[in-house]
Order: sequence, then structure tokens, then C-alpha cells
Amino acid sequence: MLSPSFFCSSNPRSLCFRPNTSRLHVLALNRELMPNHVPLNRELMPKHVAVIMDGNRRWARARGLMPEAGYLAGARSLKLFMDLCCNWGIRVATVFAFSSDNCLRPKAEVDKLTRVLETSLKDQIAYMLREDIKVSVIGDLSKLPKSFKEFIAYVETATKNNSRLNLVIAINYSGKYDLVQACQSIARKVKDGLADPQEINEFMIENELSTHPHPHPDLLIRTSGEVRLSNFFLWQSAYTELHFTQSLWPDFGEDEFLHALRDFQRRVRRYGG
Repeated sequence: MLSPSFFCSSNPRSLCFRPNTSRLHVLALNRELMPNHVPLNRELMPKHVAVIMDGNRRWARARGLMPEAGYLAGARSLKLFMDLCCNWGIRVATVFAFSSDNCLRPKAEVDKLTRVLETSLKDQIAYMLREDIKVSVIGDLSKLPKSFKEFIAYVETATKNNSRLNLVIAINYSGKYDLVQACQSIARKVKDGLADPQEINEFMIENELSTHPHPHPDLLIRTSGEVRLSNFFLWQSAYTELHFTQSLWPDFGEDEFLHALRDFQRRVRRYGG
């Protein structure tokens, strides 16, 4: 049964969840519960923010545009999001850009999406170098065009010594597959005599996840009104604070991000205790 637990948003279009052992609490709030002038505390800022950038196609459809226009608008929102993370001292930001399930869409749309991702990265490389942003890409890259894979390798190498913000881009990523490949890696080590089955624990699994050595996200934001993880960071989100907003990703700006950060700073993180 769902039961209300705490006030979690100043955005009347937002729903916020937080896991608490056996119960999931949800409450939709209006603006009066948290005024916009409430200041943010830099000491309480999340170290790692993850975002499911959802709603690009719906944003385009609502304007009578092709899906590609929504992806391009979403790329502009990502640039603003990076700016805000840098300004607020957030050290790691992970964005769910392209899920493995997206490959089930029509090939023409998938091709356009990958082209937009590649073009956006190319357009932002100078900015990332100037702003001291490190780029890491996770996911199954084997199905990407060769030119895109080569550019990803170039971007990761060119930015590897940057330290202001680590931008982790999840492309063709699946939380389920991440766990499967981690288990397969451990199984190979057991087979080769490099690990004992009795020694397998959660720390060993974490070390084999594609997100290692990044910390687990403190805050996960999903746009577009959907209230689920959609196969993203299934292991890594065990104790992550969740924030859901009705805003479509291309409309997600500074106000929406500040709402999410204020929500996060109001919460008491108990990690199941």
C-alpha cells in the first residue's frame, strides 16, 4: 500500500518517491509547501545526479515536428544541465541518452537519434574541454556506427584528465544487461581459478558493473511524467532519492532542476535504517 510520508517538491507537476525498506512513499505537492526563495545549501548538494531524459518525441509531436527536432531540443537542455551541475559543484552527472530498448524503434528513427547524439557531442567538445568536463560513455557500443564509436573513444581520451564534472553518458544501456555482464565476468574469473564462489559478494559485483568506479547516484530525476526506472541503474539506485516531474526533457530547465535539488536537500537519507 502507498502511503504519504513527506513533502518532496515545490513543483505542482512533480511526483517524488523515496525507497524506505518495504514501503514506497509518494506525495504530489503544490508550490505553497516550498517557496522558490528557499536557498540551496552547497554542503548538502548531491555528489552524483542521474537523469532519465524522457519526453523528446512527445515534445516534438506536440509541436507538429519530426522526432529529430525533439532530440535536438533535448541536446540543448543537456548543455544547460551541464552548466548548472558545474555551477552547483555536482561532481558526477549521468544521463540516460539511449536505452537498449530504443533499438526496437524504427531503424530510420534510431539512425537519426544516433546521428543527433554524435553531432551533439561534436558540437560540445570544445565546451567540455574549456569547462573541465570529463566524458565517460557506458553501454553496449558494439551496435553503434563505426564513426560514432571512434569519436566516443576520442572524446573520452581528450577529456580524461578533466575534473570539474564527470559526465557519464549511457548509450544503448540496459540495467538488466549490466548485471548480466557483471555476473558473466565473475563466472569467467571463477572458471579461470581467479575467484572463489564463496567470496562473491556485492562489492565484487559492483566492481564488474559498467558504472565502476563512479559512485551510486544520490538523486535520480525522470522527466515527462513517467514514474518508473525503465531498466536504468537497477542496482545503482538501491538507495537513490527519486524525483519525477511532468516536464518533458526539452522543457527541463533551471527552475525544474532547482526544484529537484531543493527536494533532495529536504530529505533525511536513512539507507534502510
